[in-house]
Amino acid sequence: MVSTPSGPDPIGPAPSGPEPAAPAALKRRRVIAAVLTLVLVAVVAVAALLFSRPAVEVAAPAPAASDTATATPTPSETTPPPAPAPPPPPEPIAELPAAPMNILVIGSDSRANAREQAAHTAATGESQDHRSDSLMVVHVPADRRALYVISIMRDLWVEIPGYGGSKVNASLEIGGIDLTARTVESLLGIHLDHTLMIDFNGFRALTDGLGGVDVNVPFPFQSTHDTGHLFSAGVNHLDGQSALEFSRERYAFTDGDFQRVQNQRIMLQAILARLTVGGALNDVTAVRALVDFAACCLTVNKGFDPVQVAILAYSLRNLDVNAIGTMTLPTAGVGTVAGQSVVFPDYGGINAVAAALRDGRIGDYAAGH
Repeated sequence: MVSTPSGPDPIGPAPSGPEPAAPAALKRRRVIAAVLTLVLVAVVAVAALLFSRPAVEVAAPAPAASDTATATPTPSETTPPPAPAPPPPPEPIAELPAAPMNILVIGSDSRANAREQAAHTAATGESQDHRSDSLMVVHVPADRRALYVISIMRDLWVEIPGYGGSKVNASLEIGGIDLTARTVESLLGIHLDHTLMIDFNGFRALTDGLGGVDVNVPFPFQSTHDTGHLFSAGVNHLDGQSALEFSRERYAFTDGDFQRVQNQRIMLQAILARLTVGGALNDVTAVRALVDFAACCLTVNKGFDPVQVAILAYSLRNLDVNAIGTMTLPTAGVGTVAGQSVVFPDYGGINAVAAALRDGRIGDYAAGH
């Protein structure tokens, strides 16, 4: 119930003369309803005005200074950090021209540092105390899908250019890498594109760096070197030391060096298989990492820099390790020269190998021998 104050009507002066009670009460109720209606309209109008404004115009009260310093934005208000830029793609490795190559691989018997010894010989012409314990010509055909490895017996009696008759392994001691390469080129009548040399310590480090290699040992034997490692027939997983003993052994075999050069070729095949497993040479980054790693252990000829080594390694990405042909350069028996045990060359057979290399028929020759 709404009560009204007594006294004159707020709307206007009271009419003259008395007015009946019922009409006066009715009039007051009408006036009150009109006032309430005006108030309701005003409220609705204000509400409509507020809600029709853009949201940005209705600002919340600014927080106090202390609140601003410690406020933590909610996750929905946090702007995520920009995603890191993807690494640039590796620089491509150039394709090697489709031409055959001949590479001389020298295994120095140095117990010191064959690289330093070879550099000293090259700079001064002075001989150094190391010989080629292993000597192999690796022929790489133009299609790079196979390799042909030709072992040269370390005691093969040859003419060393500018020096005379001697065992071929002495060329490294007398004139370093360059003279060894010239000796082999003269013997075979071919051009060598590159030379690689590794010594005992480098061979151990390289093999261990690869995580060891799986070598298919043709028959059981015990090494007569260092640890006296026992090799069983079949696949043996060898670390650097045992791989070196496998590659060096000759006294455990009735045919001495002849079996040793076969074992050295078996070892080279095992290393190549390890390098190409899972298509590793298809990965440009992996190839560059491999070349950087091998730089610690390999000595190469001038001009055969890491870029050129990477190009060669990458070109072998489609190599089939089961299509590697191996042979020993033909010999004509053993004997003695000036008190030294030597192996005599079979020049007829050597000339046939050389012709096959020059004419691109080495695959056919290897298959028939």
